[in-house]
Amino acid sequence: MNIRHLLAIGIALGCASLAPPAFATEGALGRTITGTSVQSFAGVVPPTPGFNAAIGYVHYNGEISGSREVPVANQVTLGLDATFDMLSVTGLYVWDTGEGRWNFASMATLPVAEVDVTADVSIGSRTGRVNDEASWGVFDPFFAPIIAGYHFDQTKHMSLALYVYTDWGDYDPDRLANLSLNNWTYSPTVAYTQLMQQGTLEFTAVGAVDFYTENDATDYQNGAVLRLDAQLVKRFPNGWGAGGIGGWIEQLEDDEGPTADRLNGFKGRSFALGPTVNYTKKWDGGQVEFAARWLTEFDVKRRLKGDPLMVTATIAF
Repeated sequence: MNIRHLLAIGIALGCASLAPPAFATEGALGRTITGTSVQSFAGVVPPTPGFNAAIGYVHYNGEISGSREVPVANQVTLGLDATFDMLSVTGLYVWDTGEGRWNFASMATLPVAEVDVTADVSIGSRTGRVNDEASWGVFDPFFAPIIAGYHFDQTKHMSLALYVYTDWGDYDPDRLANLSLNNWTYSPTVAYTQLMQQGTLEFTAVGAVDFYTENDATDYQNGAVLRLDAQLVKRFPNGWGAGGIGGWIEQLEDDEGPTADRLNGFKGRSFALGPTVNYTKKWDGGQVEFAARWLTEFDVKRRLKGDPLMVTATIAF
């Protein structure tokens, strides 16, 4: 496979379709869904400069049973059922830094999303089921000023980046469904890619820690969250590929604030496993890769539990 195009398949979508609308750990999910942060060749930054574009789509439906209290905006709900769809467009530019071991790139993503939330809300001695929906709109944009890639050799590669998530989406602390988390999030990220069997077998792993600022509207401070995703993909001469993906999310710290203290820190975790398939079409000077994955979350604690579906298309020029 031409290394010129590896970045478009990996880094451009490394976080392009991962940030779910409406919730932080404050809402039992966080910036990232389990198993969605790893992409093909995410550890590779190629030496050839140029522009790449990516489109990603995520559908997710998750729930927490009514026996679990969940902090959402200014309310504590008794259970939660949330559905969201997000479409994201990512632009990435590889800088002209030559043929050395280090190469550099920058990226930015504009997501648009739709959110639907249903929860049981208790007011005094009364409990009622409430539904709220946020129609399609801009969710928190995010970017990586610099992505640094290091080539150990032709088959082993690593990338380092700091992804910055803004709070620029619409947010109302009195609503269950929002198009923003109302905090900035900083995610130092490392990715590693190793190619085997003459490049047809690829292993990629992505690790990161998400650090949240405080939600000033609710006085809720999310604890730091560790996430680790990995995939193994076999590619065939006809352009098709298939493999498996695994993900692990573990909250490292308790949440803080009056609501978090009431819920004993609301510290959560989750695991996910599932298959992935992709198809690559090449032409002179470029290529496009389509990829899809379906994951099942399990052993989930104090987070939404669901079956994320993710579809992406990445174009390299």
